[in-house]
Amino acid sequence: MVRNTAREIAVHLSYELSFTDKTVEDLLDQRLTAEAFETLSAEDALYQEMPNAKQADYIRRLVRGVAEHGPELDGYIAKYAKGWNFARIPLVASAIMRVAMYEILYMPEIPNGAAINEAVEIAKKYETPETVKFINGILGTFVRQEITE
Repeated sequence: MVRNTAREIAVHLSYELSFTDKTVEDLLDQRLTAEAFETLSAEDALYQEMPNAKQADYIRRLVRGVAEHGPELDGYIAKYAKGWNFARIPLVASAIMRVAMYEILYMPEIPNGAAINEAVEIAKKYETPETVKFINGILGTFVRQEITE
């Protein structure tokens, strides 16, 4: 499994956090199992390979970080979502942006450009071209306005 696959799984789990009453730890413990991957692999090729320990740690770090910093990340999304009411933003798009913003803010080992590019590539699989442009615009503006390198 490569990092972009692990990142996409983290997006799935971050999305699921939007509507589950499970704690982040319960969700991670239930979803990052061989049984869960075996069940999901029939629906989505993303789950055909279990993450190794390093990849699982990366997924857990991302999902925990998104859960812990959710209000902060949503604040940035709302700030840069010009002309969009936050409640209108699709949950998948929000999950994608939260994961990318978390990487940009709290994982300096990941280049900002890589976080944005991967977010856009994931968005292309799940969202309309208009929403993909929206995500790219928000993340680009976020980095230009908030991140000093």
